[in-house]
Amino acid sequence: MKIKKIIVNDKMQQNYVYFLTKPIGKSFDPNFKPQLTPKEMLEMGVFGGKYMTDCKKEFPASWFKHAKLCPQKHDPKLNFFGVNASQSLAMWRKKGWIHPDDPRGWFQWYCRYYMGRRHKDDQRQIRRWKAIKRHLAQIKYNCLPEDWDCRKKQRQAVLHWAYDSRKI
Repeated sequence: MKIKKIIVNDKMQQNYVYFLTKPIGKSFDPNFKPQLTPKEMLEMGVFGGKYMTDCKKEFPASWFKHAKLCPQKHDPKLNFFGVNASQSLAMWRKKGWIHPDDPRGWFQWYCRYYMGRRHKDDQRQIRRWKAIKRHLAQIKYNCLPEDWDCRKKQRQAVLHWAYDSRKI
């Protein structure tokens, strides 16, 4: 695979450079097995539609063709489960969960990882992703199959981490 240089210029990063060294959607760490692609997540509805509105140039246009986005504001009605399951970016920064190279957080890291970027923060982000599995167990234990109204906020939260609670 030919290495590709990406230069990012959006509201949160200016002249940030990274390289795609793996094929898109392939060569993942064996401990990282997301159930949804970034495109699927955006189409289902995540982060109140606000998350990716100014960085479309960085990712494939196909990701945004049917994405549920709202550049004006965070709108929980756009989320798949219709509820707000997000914490503020300020809170994420305060907790130390944001790496400077991915100022939007985990999903930005995942999108770039999916595209083929490999980064020194990969293992930390994969550990964080794996830690969300406990919420899937709670949904499975407390909800009947296909009861999408059961634990909607928790279901939306795991969706933000590329887990598909519809499969349990």
